[in-house]
Amino acid sequence: MKNEFEKVMSIRTNEALIKIVTIDRDRYDPKAIKAADSEIDKRNIDTSDFEATKEQLTLDIEQKRNVNLIVVGSGTRFLNYIIDMIISYSLVLVLFIILGFLITPTSNSFIGNLLTLITVFGTFLAYYAVMEIKFQKTIGKFITKTKVVTIEGNKPTASEIIIRTICRLIPFDGISYVFVKNGLHDYLSKTKVIKDKL
Repeated sequence: MKNEFEKVMSIRTNEALIKIVTIDRDRYDPKAIKAADSEIDKRNIDTSDFEATKEQLTLDIEQKRNVNLIVVGSGTRFLNYIIDMIISYSLVLVLFIILGFLITPTSNSFIGNLLTLITVFGTFLAYYAVMEIKFQKTIGKFITKTKVVTIEGNKPTASEIIIRTICRLIPFDGISYVFVKNGLHDYLSKTKVIKDKL
């Protein structure tokens, strides 16, 4: 009789299979474990590496658990949001003043509106991206002593910060962390905001 878990296990990564038959063994149906064992045999995965992989997976789980213990709450996130909105809009205002001296006003309202949108959103996105790529924090996070990390607790890559920043344009993202511990831009970029121990 064919095991219904064979197809599912056949698309799992080697690491996922090892995790299933070692540290997550008690979470799975015995038929699923049997299918995972069978897939490991098919792939000729070296079982002597199981202990090292198990230890690494256990460390990863522990590290994620430790990161979750220092994730900041909604109040701190809201304070960061307010401070950063004030800073980013102040930057937009300064930029408009500078542009006002350099560019003569146009009678075409479409071009004027387009330049306004580009200036506002460009400044907003640049503020978050530059600050978080360089420092892992914005001015709001400097003040509240918090920083952005990956879900494992590491420094995010530039691409993770850019995804995080672009996701801020999703409507209501700015207050999504009020309803859930991690906001929408955190979830989509696989990042978290934690207390900075420094």
